[in-house]
Formats: sequence, structure tokens, C-alpha cells
Amino acid sequence: MNKFKEAYKEKFVSAEDAVQHIQDGDRVAIGHACGEPQALTRAFTSRVQNLKNVETVHMIGMGDSAYCLEESKDHVRHNSIFVGNKNERQAIKEGRGDYTPRYFSKIPSLFTDGSLTPDVALVQVSSPDVHGYVSFGVSVDYSLTAARVAKLKIAQVNSHMPRCHGECFMHISEFDYLVEEDIPILELSRSELTEVEKEIGKNCASLIHDGDTLQLGIGALPDAVLLSLKDKKDLGIHSEMFSDGVVELVEAGVITNKKKTLHPGKLVATFLMGSQKLYDFIDDNPSVYMASADYTNDPYVIAKNDNLISINSCISVDFMGQVSAESIGTMQISGVGGQVDFVRGANLSKGGKSIIAMTSTAKGGTVSKIVPMLEPGAAVTTGRNDVAYIVTEYGVADLRGKSLRERARLLINIAHPKFRDELIHEWEMRFQMEF
Repeated sequence: MNKFKEAYKEKFVSAEDAVQHIQDGDRVAIGHACGEPQALTRAFTSRVQNLKNVETVHMIGMGDSAYCLEESKDHVRHNSIFVGNKNERQAIKEGRGDYTPRYFSKIPSLFTDGSLTPDVALVQVSSPDVHGYVSFGVSVDYSLTAARVAKLKIAQVNSHMPRCHGECFMHISEFDYLVEEDIPILELSRSELTEVEKEIGKNCASLIHDGDTLQLGIGALPDAVLLSLKDKKDLGIHSEMFSDGVVELVEAGVITNKKKTLHPGKLVATFLMGSQKLYDFIDDNPSVYMASADYTNDPYVIAKNDNLISINSCISVDFMGQVSAESIGTMQISGVGGQVDFVRGANLSKGGKSIIAMTSTAKGGTVSKIVPMLEPGAAVTTGRNDVAYIVTEYGVADLRGKSLRERARLLINIAHPKFRDELIHEWEMRFQMEF
């Protein structure tokens, strides 16, 4: 590192000095999720009161996104591509921020086609290798593209950032300013699984066979699925992200990636979230292949994996099979992310299956997640023409090739029993026949 500091000494500055180059009216793209450049966002937040008409853009903010707070409303307007934390949600709810819908696979193109070209990119990278190349580590996704196209490229160089392999490198000379600050990478804690979640995991696992390639989302349900796969063999991973549960199955010999038809032997992802155990596992690990989201999440690339099983979750499903995974009525609480990318990729895959997994109820069991109609204003994330398997703790509903009447019946059969009578009543009213 010292030789590069000498060679590019004019580029190495403090975080506070680096963000002084952000100007009024700039659009600032910020690195994603656990790859958030904490030193840079901290310095930027300290400066926002001196700026006007700045727009921030990112997906999941794992930090506090303090630039979204009310005191910054006359200085910064946040444009979320996912709505990842409470400060973003509140800003959007109160009209101080915006949500821009976009499939994850298409987010990098927002930065290249003129739609949301960033003036500034704030990203985090690993220490340089002997040739001067830094890895984007746990956050390649859109961060790499933003850094390549932004007019002003600022990177936090962090020795804690894993040096991942794949299409995820830039040379240190390509950045305008470099901030060397070693801070532990943000971690995603795992929650204790409930018995309901474990049952959903078992039901999903019944659809997975030896040699399948998996895509898993974020949270307890993917962990529950992984817990139920310990008797499987030669599973593979092609996913937008993975976490500690995948590492455990690699170490147990369950995930080998041997049977993959695309990138055999490789765990493929575009970003990673987990504990230090995960970060230690991926560091300089040639079996991990990281690439931009416009590659990993491209449905046509996904479909090159035979037997691709996608597993995602949602907020609610209506009688037609329409899946809402990002809003409660008009209130935006999340984003489309990679759900539709992988639903469509799995549907195109030879032997593939698309699974939407969810608990049958919400709000402490007081609300059914299977409903006759979505709430007014709710976003349809996965449409009824794309949906395949819906899974709850009460079973599996295969909606492929089923009429609307048949779909609704199958969904009622996997709804929570205490809501079935009212759902049956709605079904009989709609279809003019006895259940």
C-alpha cells in the first residue's frame, strides 16, 4: 500500500477533504448495503448543511442514512432504489425523498444511459494488490458501474474489505480521491428462527433436488431453507447475494457447485451481507465469483443455469397470484430488488422453479397474507403471469397452468386456518359456486 500512497500521494486525502469536492446540485451515488463507505458517508453527512440541491442515490443503506433526516431536507433529497432503512422510509413518507422502481438487473444501466448518471460516486474498496487493483469486495452490484462513470470518483480504501474475485476490479489510478480508513465492514446479524419459519423451510426444501442451483434472498426464510437442505448433495449458488448459511453448507459439503451449467465450481453473487465469518470465507477465495448486477441478475444469464431454483419472499399474495413484495398500500417499505429478475430467470431455466415463500400471517397473526385483493395502491412486484410456486407453513401451491378459480382455491388451502372461512366466503362470492 505504501508504494501506491507514494505514487498517487495527491489522491490520498482525509474523508473530510474528499467530500469538500461535492458541489451544489450534484447527484451522489453511494455504495450498497454492507459495502457502504462509512468514513465517506460520515464526512458527507457532516457537510450536507453547507450544500444545496444535492441528490443521494442508493439501494440498501445499512448505516443510518442520516442525510435523509428532516434537518437535511433543504440540502439533500434522497432518491432510493430500494428503501432499505427507516430513515429512508420516513423521508419518502413525508415527501422529503423519492423511490425509483427498477429491476436490480437494470440499475447499473440507470447510471450509464443518462437516466441517473452520478456526478459523484462514494464507494468502498479493498487494499490494492501488487498491481494496484482494488476489489469492490462485498458490494459490486451497481457500485462498480457508478464508480466507473461518475465524474468524481471517491473511494474509501479499507484493509477490512475482502478482496473478492470476479469482474469486480478497478485500478487505484482511476479514482480522483482515496481515503485510507480501516473500519470493520458492516455486518448483518442473524435472527433466531421460529418454528413457523422452519416449517416453511422444510416445504421449500421439498421442491429442491440434488444438483440444483439456488438463488436466495435476505432474511430468516432463506436461512430456514438452508437449514432444511443438509441432506442434499452437490447444490450450487447463483444468487444476487448470499450469507453465512451458504458458507455453512459449503463447509458441510452440501454446496459444491459441481453440477452447475454456468460457472461450475463457483459461488456467484453481486453483493454479500453477513458476519465476519462470511467475510473471512470470501477473502481471496477463487471459488467466489462477484460481478455487476447487470450480469448476475440478467434473466437470460440466470437461465443458463439448469435447475435454477429461486426463493424470494413477499408481503401478500392475492387470489390471482399477484405478489406484492415492496409496499403496503401506497406506503413504500422496500423495493423490487432482484425478485422478478430471478423469477423470470428460473422460469426460463431448464428444470427451474420459482418459489415465493412467506408466513401465512403478519402483524402477530392478526392479518392474512393471502388475500382476495391486494390493498389499493399496492405495487404488484411479481405478476400473475410469472408466478409459479407459493409456499407457506401450511404447504405448497403450484399455480402453474391453473385458472384463476383454481389458483384461489390452492392459495386458500395454504392460508392460516383461522382465515380460511372468510377467504372461502370471498371465493364463493367471486366464482359463484360452492368451495
